Amino acid sequence: MRLKKVIILIIVLINQTSYTHANQSISIGYEAKYRNFDSFDYVDSGAIKGGSITISAFGTFDSLNPFLLKSLSPAQVNNLMFDTLMTRSLDEPSSSYALLAKSYRLSDDRLSVKYRIDENARFINGDQVTANDVKNSFDLLVSDEAHPQYRIYWSDVESVEVLDKLTIKFNFKRKNPELHMIIGDLPVFSKKWLSKNEFPSNVKKIPITSGPYTVSEYSIGKYILYERNKNYWAKNIPSRKYMFNFDKIKIKYYKDMTVALEAFKAGEYDYIHENHSKRWARDYEGPNFINRKIIKTELLHSNNTGIQGFAFNTRNKIFTDINLRKAISNVFNFEWSNNKLFYNQYLRSDSYFSNSEMKSKIKIERDELILAEKLGINSSKIKEKVSLPVNLSAYDYRQSLVSAKKLLDDAGYYTFDNQLYSKDNEPIVINFLLAQKGFERILAPFRNNLQRLGIKLNYRTVDLSLYQQRLDSYDFDMTVVSYPQSQSPGSELMSMFSSSSVNKNGAFNFPGIKDKDVDKLIDEIIYTKDRNEMITAAKLMDRLLWNQYYMVPNWYINTHRIAYYDKFEMPKNLPLYYQATNYVLQTWSAK
Repeated sequence: MRLKKVIILIIVLINQTSYTHANQSISIGYEAKYRNFDSFDYVDSGAIKGGSITISAFGTFDSLNPFLLKSLSPAQVNNLMFDTLMTRSLDEPSSSYALLAKSYRLSDDRLSVKYRIDENARFINGDQVTANDVKNSFDLLVSDEAHPQYRIYWSDVESVEVLDKLTIKFNFKRKNPELHMIIGDLPVFSKKWLSKNEFPSNVKKIPITSGPYTVSEYSIGKYILYERNKNYWAKNIPSRKYMFNFDKIKIKYYKDMTVALEAFKAGEYDYIHENHSKRWARDYEGPNFINRKIIKTELLHSNNTGIQGFAFNTRNKIFTDINLRKAISNVFNFEWSNNKLFYNQYLRSDSYFSNSEMKSKIKIERDELILAEKLGINSSKIKEKVSLPVNLSAYDYRQSLVSAKKLLDDAGYYTFDNQLYSKDNEPIVINFLLAQKGFERILAPFRNNLQRLGIKLNYRTVDLSLYQQRLDSYDFDMTVVSYPQSQSPGSELMSMFSSSSVNKNGAFNFPGIKDKDVDKLIDEIIYTKDRNEMITAAKLMDRLLWNQYYMVPNWYINTHRIAYYDKFEMPKNLPLYYQATNYVLQTWSAK
């Protein structure tokens, strides 16, 4: 009888999944920086709790639910209200630390992970955060009612199990070295906030969350007021200590950013993050700047700036021809634009991973060749990275136009009555979709340059809601697209560049990229365990995307341009990887 029990016990043990010891941090490809720490290095231990800050936002909002496809949520709602299982460090390329989950256990076979919820975690209404709340949040976010980015993001999750009140298990379809970290990014909300039926429709119900702030007041399209939860459960845990110091954060909405700037100078709000070079160079002046009542400064960052550019929608027939895309790309005169329009504030985007170690070089590297052979990537694509024209003089630019014209001629295009036609006798007319009038001054000289080739460019600025709808359904010829990247790209690349997202409304594959070799490299980036291997795969993918002319590369900047009234304290140490406004709201305090 005793032997039988032993045998049964052995069988049970054999069939149980083995898990590594509990961990409080996740890092991919390196050792986490923080161990047994009191707080992050980029916060201020002397920060005062209290006071308020008012900032601005562009456009409008029509929903308090930030997870829907067909709505606009208020600025900062995710950052201020929704705690996640783990939270990212701004000092490291890819590290997360305990928040709602006090620990996690990754199975030895890496096909599942268990998260243990902190028993002290509480929603704003006082309810305990449970594993059931986590599962409900996940289920709703991957449902058809939510934005499709979440389904793409967690597409490798097979199932979710509630093991007990505070323990939840995620089972994976396949090994993914980053997936347990990606799951750690899951925003959690109370089951009492929204049911499955309410999720897409009850858009004005204030979220019941566990984060540092809640909504105390709002007016659709005008403002929203966040108020600090003074009983915030996580205020003393290391990944939240000395953070979220303002009692009140108000966000005012403006339909015109020029009007917004004048409102800032008049004292209607306290802080602004400027993205417009002309305004930064010419409009941040006056007595309040001279007497330092308003501080104008630039904060250096090491962010992977990704790429911004004029994206071609290759779903449209005229843009299936790479020769046309190349010719159009070559007549954008960055040097002239940077000098005349941007006051020489920018650097030319030269990669899909600009300002990072993932940027490919002109010459292909040995590691890339080895990886290409391993993955069976088409050898014709493994070539020198295309160099963009550098137009330092009028002569240089004439040569760029001549080269573009020859390229079109060789491809069978012809001009009649100052209009360019394809070899199928289709006039080349482009409708460019915009959401900000500020871009019209940039497109005007670009349009003039295209006219020299016989290409007609029309541009139209539309309301932000309509703009988003047209983006989500890919109803445009060209538009401005920005692909910011993290220091450790992963599953989000599927929404941006994968064949699987090309026909999914609401995905971010605006150029319509459908390339099996790019798909292979996305998988390699996501599933490799080694950071150096990930970097090699990113470089090779960058090379392939770059040489296909999916976008007319624009520009980037390695600083955050900000201005603020001199009534705030900022920590002495800047993080490495951060977004300006998030950083301000997370770490600054009132004087």
